[in-house]
Amino acid sequence: MFLLLFVCGYLVGSTTVLFGFGFGGGFFIVPLLYALLTATADSHTAASAMHIAVATSTGVMIFSSSMATLRQHRAGMINWSQVRPLAGYIAAGAVAGALLAISVQGIWVKWLFISYLAITISDSIFRPGFMTPSASHLRGMSAGTTAAAGTVIGVVAAFLGVGGSVMTVPLMRRRGAEMAQAAAMANPLSLPVALTGTLTYILLARHETAEFGSGFAGYVDIPAFILLIAGSWLGQKLSAPLIGRIPDKLYAKSYLVLLIFVLVVMVFVQ
Repeated sequence: MFLLLFVCGYLVGSTTVLFGFGFGGGFFIVPLLYALLTATADSHTAASAMHIAVATSTGVMIFSSSMATLRQHRAGMINWSQVRPLAGYIAAGAVAGALLAISVQGIWVKWLFISYLAITISDSIFRPGFMTPSASHLRGMSAGTTAAAGTVIGVVAAFLGVGGSVMTVPLMRRRGAEMAQAAAMANPLSLPVALTGTLTYILLARHETAEFGSGFAGYVDIPAFILLIAGSWLGQKLSAPLIGRIPDKLYAKSYLVLLIFVLVVMVFVQ
């Protein structure tokens, strides 16, 4: 189990630096932890497996997104003028998303997670603008669009524990960004979700999760968190040389293939 978590952390790190955390984290961590907890934990902990998986994923996001943001910034891949206006709205939405997730039964979180994946995949395949950029340069957004998009991204990302890249990558892609640039900007936009979401999961669940034992901070599984960030550090270090070197169309196709793989895993994990 420990080795599996470390390997998962490695995959999180390598895909975070290439695809952004929503993909590089939540879409690996949430299914894995959900499967492990339902198979090995006591009945009380297993009943909260989806909440624990989402909260732990959100915690790992702090480390992975911070490190990936630093690497992408050094590589000159982040357009900060597009990132800064969204950050505050994403943070506010993340608090609401975490509160909503705690109040909903875990099985509903699982199927909402699956539904969101299916919608994202279908939208990326059938609506123009993802497989190839819809413009030759990155276009800005109006103040109203920025507020609405940022709030929705924060709510959904914290609710599902998937960061924001599954929304910010298609958003930036359709506004003219290349895949490498869109994925790079997803990481700093995942940090507001990580910080506000994790704090909410810890503080609001600290009394409800006393029966889980000493290895938990609220819904966050501390041993799993440590193993995942250790693997993530190694994955990011070894994958950093690939930043900006993958052909754009191959990048977009790879993103969709990985999304489809995670969808299949989540559907069949009981």
